[in-house]
Amino acid sequence: MRSPLAIILAILGLGGLAAAAYFMDLPAYFVQNKEVISRPDSSGIDSLPRPLFPDPNRIDFVDEEGDSFSIELVNPTYLSNERRNYYGDSLPDKLDIIWQLTLGSGKTQVGRTIKNWSGAGWTGQPLIVIENGKKYIIQGAFDHRLKKIDYETGEVLWQYRFDDVVKGTGSLWINHNADSLKDRVLVLQGTRAGGKLNAPIVDCYRAISYFTGEERWRVNSPRTRCYSRDVDGSALIINDTAYLPLETSIFTVFNPDPKAAKMKDGLLQPEFYRFQDTLYRDIDASVHGGNVVSEASPVRLRDHIYLASGSGRVWGYNMKKPGMDWEYFIGSDIDGSPVVTDDSCILVSVEKQYIKGQGGILKLDPSKKPEEATVWYMPVKNRRFVGWLGGVIGTAATNEATRVKGHPHIGATIGIDGYTYFFDLNKLDTQKVTLFDGERKVATPKVYYKHRTGPAIASPIIIGNRAAVPTYQGFYLFEFDKEMNFKLLDKQEFSAEATPFVDQGRIFIASRDGNLYCLGRSSAPTKRVNSIYGKTEVNPRNGKLKRYWKGELQPLEGTKEGQK
Repeated sequence: MRSPLAIILAILGLGGLAAAAYFMDLPAYFVQNKEVISRPDSSGIDSLPRPLFPDPNRIDFVDEEGDSFSIELVNPTYLSNERRNYYGDSLPDKLDIIWQLTLGSGKTQVGRTIKNWSGAGWTGQPLIVIENGKKYIIQGAFDHRLKKIDYETGEVLWQYRFDDVVKGTGSLWINHNADSLKDRVLVLQGTRAGGKLNAPIVDCYRAISYFTGEERWRVNSPRTRCYSRDVDGSALIINDTAYLPLETSIFTVFNPDPKAAKMKDGLLQPEFYRFQDTLYRDIDASVHGGNVVSEASPVRLRDHIYLASGSGRVWGYNMKKPGMDWEYFIGSDIDGSPVVTDDSCILVSVEKQYIKGQGGILKLDPSKKPEEATVWYMPVKNRRFVGWLGGVIGTAATNEATRVKGHPHIGATIGIDGYTYFFDLNKLDTQKVTLFDGERKVATPKVYYKHRTGPAIASPIIIGNRAAVPTYQGFYLFEFDKEMNFKLLDKQEFSAEATPFVDQGRIFIASRDGNLYCLGRSSAPTKRVNSIYGKTEVNPRNGKLKRYWKGELQPLEGTKEGQK
């Protein structure tokens, strides 16, 4: 029985759906963008939530100048939550361009070659924040800048300049202990390494103030046997602790609060709880030739954090007894993030590289010993495309966060073979297939539909009875019924590597043609926004200028770059 105090706190602190979840013992993920993180629990996914206060995705506060703010994080990290399975509330039935913003272009070093990239790429998902009832977008881009963008108009309010193209998706964190506006909401964002593989300092992961665009701290990504020092992953933040694999395959656990940051290696760096776990073994670095890159974002299942690494291994980190205590060997390169399913399993994307068998999607049950954990495998055909040999690069999608009643539990993935596959997460085909090792026979899921969309490294999304699929040969919109009959509703011709997010029937997706698109049903002509400079806004309540920097933000004072 809930105490009267607990009931009052639930109503005041969570509101509507979140409070209902508290009363009815619904899982935390059910709350979606109002998700409330709970204490680690090993008794099963449906018994996880006992909401903690305050809500990590919502806050009302008065700043040091007496101004009132109300903040809600709609999707605070890549694929929204600790299961990496929520993509928005409602896909439209058309892909009309409502507005498009020119993101710009930037130079980056690939091997020994300097290339010019436009727009935004993998994984590049827009993050949405509701600030005092108005919506804003946080988007990284290949012009080396992180931007705060007006949701309705596509205009840029501020942008922060990094040293290289911004890849990956940031993570938003509400700091309930902040004593200043600039530290109240932070964007944790990684980039490419600026071609500085052998430099003593590669500080390409940084915290930026959501409100002002100011830098708050940096992380040095140290050299390992990995041949990359980028940071592509999105931190999983649980209460006041962040979990993030650097691309060097070092797993970090840290405190994102700037008040706890300290000077180290000439940088103001966050307080680290762990910085020693490497996500590869020496044999992996030898076999892969240094390609032990960790680009995937972590997930949480019960009291474990699960990580997929380019070493070809899936790791389980025990949150109760800190350290790795579960390890599943595949052997391939792995770039896609794991996804947690309703039956407490994880989906893993498998590339073709370094393995005898085909790449594809692997379902694992991490409650079992690694040698017994394989549930099924869905291979895709081998195909050479650019530098890939086949398999799946991006993260799989599921419909479980927004599943329509009566519909099966399904997943989707895009193969390098040029097809998008829609498959059942639980029902098996009558035939068995060969596992990624090219030897063992295992179960495979029932495939309902596949469509020749063209190859992609992006991730599809499923919301209700619709799906959106970004590829190198266009952006597709599908609809399906409970019998799994699919039809193509619409298509845009731009090329995309980034993952879209959807809010109230509007799709936001960055493309490789240089633009960020807002798509949906519209009878109005397309609005094109070309300005890349910020603006100031007047607070209608008190007539004061909101504290947005007009133009670009400069590096943090005290850093080597800021002293130049």
